[in-house]
Amino acid sequence: MTTSPSKSQHHATPSFKERLYIIIFESDTKMGLLFDRVLIYAILLSVLAVVLDSVGSISKQYHHQLVVVEWMFTILFSIEYIARLYCAKYRWRYATSFYGIIDFLAVVPTYLALLFPELHALIDVRILRLIRMFRIFKMTAYMSEYQHLAEALSASRRKILVFLSVVLMVVTVMGSIMYVVEGPSNGFTSIPIAVYWAITTMTTVGFGDITPHTDLGKLISSAMMLMGWGTLAVPTGIVTAEFAHRRNQEFVAKKTCDACCTDGHEITDQYCRHCGSRFPTSEN
Repeated sequence: MTTSPSKSQHHATPSFKERLYIIIFESDTKMGLLFDRVLIYAILLSVLAVVLDSVGSISKQYHHQLVVVEWMFTILFSIEYIARLYCAKYRWRYATSFYGIIDFLAVVPTYLALLFPELHALIDVRILRLIRMFRIFKMTAYMSEYQHLAEALSASRRKILVFLSVVLMVVTVMGSIMYVVEGPSNGFTSIPIAVYWAITTMTTVGFGDITPHTDLGKLISSAMMLMGWGTLAVPTGIVTAEFAHRRNQEFVAKKTCDACCTDGHEITDQYCRHCGSRFPTSEN
């Protein structure tokens, strides 16, 4: 009588490359969750080092320490980038993706400054070092909230475009009217300048470089200020409504983690997104 093969015989042990891929690219496992959290803290600390280095008094006193910290983070992000290239299923696709380019820009400026010191003499503002600030965008890849917000913005884009087109028509019309009412003598030298005034007035910015002088112009300005006060809330309401709608849909027929009681997981999820615990599987 033959015995059925064990589960270990059915499933081969994953290789080092496969395990590394799961840790780096799949954040719903315990190790993947830990990796993402450590990476986020490293991103924030590296950006803090860039900010502190831009302050003259701090940079002068702690320049050596900041250089050491900079190289520590550069080496760390270099290792991360190489590891992602090594275990990525489609290396070229990752390297040319948005986050792949951000990963590359996070490390290359420091090496360029080391190989070509004269670059610092050519650019006083140290543009290459400031490019490292782009690594903050990498945080969006590891937080589901950013993904939900991006989906809400994408779903609302047509409504927002319609709203912006209406606003554009309003400021064009009102700017043209102000050009006729005020005229070049009061600073409204052309319709584009008048439209610029209408935009700053409707958005309640009001730089004050161009102001109406006639009574009718001031009346129109007051109406535009009140109009802009209510208009600014429209795109916020559109995105908020779409965001709330999508969040409500996600909590329908979803899994709940028994370990941490976090709900809202997809039916196909195998691990908790909050604590990384594995969901129980039903076996026949």
